[in-house]
Formats: sequence, structure tokens, C-alpha cells
Amino acid sequence: MAGYALRRILTMVPLLWAVATVTFFLMHAVPGGPFDTNADKPLPQATIEALEQKYNLDGSIWDQYVGFLQDLARGDLGHSFARNVPVTEVFSGGAATTFQLGACAFLFAIIVGVGFGILSAFRQNGLLDYFGVAFTTFGVAVPSFVMAVFLLVIFSVQLDWFDVLGWEFGNYRKMVLPTVALGVLPASFIARITRASMIEILSQDFIRTARAKGLAEPQVIFRHAARNASIPVLTVIGPIFAGLLTGSFIIERTFAINGIGSAFVRSVALRDYGVIMGAVLLYAGAIAVMNLIVDLAYGLADPRIRY
Repeated sequence: MAGYALRRILTMVPLLWAVATVTFFLMHAVPGGPFDTNADKPLPQATIEALEQKYNLDGSIWDQYVGFLQDLARGDLGHSFARNVPVTEVFSGGAATTFQLGACAFLFAIIVGVGFGILSAFRQNGLLDYFGVAFTTFGVAVPSFVMAVFLLVIFSVQLDWFDVLGWEFGNYRKMVLPTVALGVLPASFIARITRASMIEILSQDFIRTARAKGLAEPQVIFRHAARNASIPVLTVIGPIFAGLLTGSFIIERTFAINGIGSAFVRSVALRDYGVIMGAVLLYAGAIAVMNLIVDLAYGLADPRIRY
């Protein structure tokens, strides 16, 4: 396992390089620059040239690319033009909030998704199954920003059960709605995968043997069926977990949560190159790491799997 993990970690280096290269050239291919986005009060040309020289944007595109790779090799993600602070400082300010929101949404998605999936499969074509299928269809069909608006109007404006904006860990009035709005889509997806996998496993011979031996139904479900049905679920929860932890741009903007997602949205509008590159690399790295963890978890779920 150690050798396999080391090889996978080494392959992340060219992967992140490729992501950084594509993002860098696509970002610089957009007309304009970070210092001429304000059409109402454009900066004087002399000021723009001075700023470009300060942030090493006055050279050719290849010179900027080489300089970016050199800084990246030293662990330097660059500088935020809009905030005049290092990119790492921009992320450190909202990383804790985004992590808390993502972790809460992930727990919600796992509990609701796996729970609905198991109940639907166990009561196939029953009332619980119809309810679970309806929930997953609704969760997949409705975009998260539409879900957020409905939750705000119903539970904040009309019922006044929760606060409208912001995030405060430990304050349920500020935590529930963003968590549900962000977690409904992955919960629905996990529920559908769990249901399909459980239905297939429950029809296997070893499940009939376990029941014939007189095992209680909860033992059959959780000890035998759930573990064998976990492989497809593990496959999808890795990228889901990485996506939730690295921030939901729409949900953070909708609920005015000051996290990484909000910083990324503002950086795109302001063409803040450093923050854009940092956010893309952060997301790509999180996806690669979570895929590695999922692949390692396969062996724990099924001892027959070898690396």
C-alpha cells in the first residue's frame, strides 16, 4: 500500500502542473487586465504601467509563466492585486469558514443519503422507497441556488426560524439553511447510488444464506449488505467531500458567507490572477488527494482488492 500511495502522490505533481498551465493561459487569454476592470473610473495609463511592473506583469506571457512556476515551486501562490496581500493570507481568512460549512454539508449528505438509500432498498417499491425516490429526484433536479432561495423565503422570511445571512459555527440559526442548501444535491446523489448498490447486493446468494442462518435483519443489512455495497458509494463521496470542503461559490454568495468561494467569485470579477490560480490549484489538489484516499479505502471495504 505504501508504494502505491507514493506513486499516486508523485503523479499529482504533473497533474497540478497541467491544471496550473491550462488555467494560467486561459486566464491571460481573456482581454483586459486586473487594473482596467473599473470602467467608471479607469486608472491612468502611467499608474497601470507602474502596477504591472510592481506585480511582474510587464513582461511577456512566457516570462510571467516561468516566474509563476518558480514561485509555485517555492510554495508561493503569489499576491492578490485587489487586496494587496499574499494569496495564502486571503485563503487563510476564509478557509476555516469554508471547511466548517463543507464538513457540515458532507455529514448531512452522508447521513441523509446513505439513510434514504438503505431504507429505499430495504423497502423496495414500498412507501419509504417512493418517498426516497421522490426526495432524490427533487434534490437532483433543483439547483442549489434555487434551493437556497426557497429555504430563505420559507424558513427565514416567513417562519423566522433561521437567520438570513452569515455563518457562525455553533449557532444553528446561521448553520442550518446553508448546510441543507449545500448538502441536498450530494445527499440525493449518494442516496441514488446507495439504493442501486443495496438492491443489487440484497439479491445475492450470501444475503439469502445469512437470512437462512437466522441472523436478525439489522445484522444482515448493516453487517453483510452495507459493507459490500459501499464500494460505489466510496467512489462518489471522495470528490463530493473535496468539492464541499473547497467551497460552494453560489451558496457562500447567496448567504453572504465570507469563505474561499466568495473570495474566488470576487477574484474572477476583478481578474485577481493570484487568487484565481490559488483557488483552482486548491480545488484540484483536494480532488486528487480525496481520490487517493478513496482508492486506499477500497481495500478496507473489500479485502479482495489489491493495489
